[in-house]
Order: sequence, then structure tokens, then C-alpha cells
Amino acid sequence: MALQVVDLPRQEAFYRELFELPVLQRWPDGQGGERSVWLGLDGGFLALEKAPAGEVVPPRGEFGDARVGFYVFALRIEKSERQAWEARLEKAGVAIERRTGFSLFFRDPEGNRLAVSHHPHGVE
Repeated sequence: MALQVVDLPRQEAFYRELFELPVLQRWPDGQGGERSVWLGLDGGFLALEKAPAGEVVPPRGEFGDARVGFYVFALRIEKSERQAWEARLEKAGVAIERRTGFSLFFRDPEGNRLAVSHHPHGVE
């Protein structure tokens, strides 16, 4: 998955620290900075790509909005990890915006929807 971001260092720190993702590769921009950082995921990677200069974060709707396009990036967790994830998000200052029987929904610093989910194993 590749995500275009306005503030690459901030977004990298958020994803790397919250999800404990290792840096696989850094790509220079040719001007002494970085244009991309790839973070390791089981079986793949998350590419954070720096948006062109002058780009701004678009306004985001509520979780119930019906816009087409990116909806949520969900990572699988074990059902037994749910409480630990709630505590981890709280400690990181990340507000949980929605809870279901399977998932915890929240946003990254630029407003992208994220979730940790133990689907299909619900909560008792």
C-alpha cells in the first residue's frame, strides 16, 4: 500500500512508532531530503510517499460518509490484543472514533482512516 502524505517525517513517526514497523528503505528526493519511506508489514510494505510541494491535507468526512475512494486501512490483530491496542492508542494520544464488535477505528495525523481488527472473531 502506498499513501501520499504532506508531512513525511510526522507520518513516518506515527506509523513506525504506533505499529512498530521497521524501515525497509528510504528513497531520496534528489535535493537532500526524502521522497519516500517504506515500512515493513508482514508479507508486504507500507510506502509513505511525499506529496508535491504546496499540497494540503483534504478535509475528511465522518465515518458514515459515502465518498468513493480510500475508506480504511485495517491491520489484523488477535482478539486477545484488543484491550492492549485500546491502551496503546490512548497512550499515543490517538482517539478511537468508532468501535465495532471486531474493530477499533481511528485516524492518522493527516486524517486517514485506520483500524485494527480481529475479524471474524467478535467481542463477547
